[in-house]
Amino acid sequence: MGFTSFMGRVLFASVFILSAWQMFNEFDASGGPFAKELIPKLTVMRKNLSSKLGVEVPNIDVQYFVTTIIVLKGLGGILFVFGSAFGSFLLLLHQALTVPLLYDFYNYKPNGPEYSLLLNDFVQNTALFGALLFFIGMKNSILKRQLKKKAPKTKTT
Repeated sequence: MGFTSFMGRVLFASVFILSAWQMFNEFDASGGPFAKELIPKLTVMRKNLSSKLGVEVPNIDVQYFVTTIIVLKGLGGILFVFGSAFGSFLLLLHQALTVPLLYDFYNYKPNGPEYSLLLNDFVQNTALFGALLFFIGMKNSILKRQLKKKAPKTKTT
């Protein structure tokens, strides 16, 4: 069970680690191709939030955002491989920040080709989010079970 669990964590985290490595290699003064894709989506998000909240949402520097994403993916993935709950929390934070932003199917018409592609990617990443929640839940239940075990009583003579 131990080796199987480790291999499962390695395969799961490889998605995040390899993606972080690719983003790191492509990162340049402008933030790389990911930043170019992210700028219009951040602009739309700012406009939507500003109109809904009634306050001006501050501008987000894309380079810092991309750097944060690289760190969350890389560090979270490496820690997750070793079974760290903190690593899974970092990956959850990454998913919570990026999935609604990148896969914004809600900004497209349901009959359009972009809608179905973005919805499919959104659902896949939501499944990854659920798997991370499952890992955290299992980790917590194992810790609780170990704490509930009673220490053997010493016999008095």
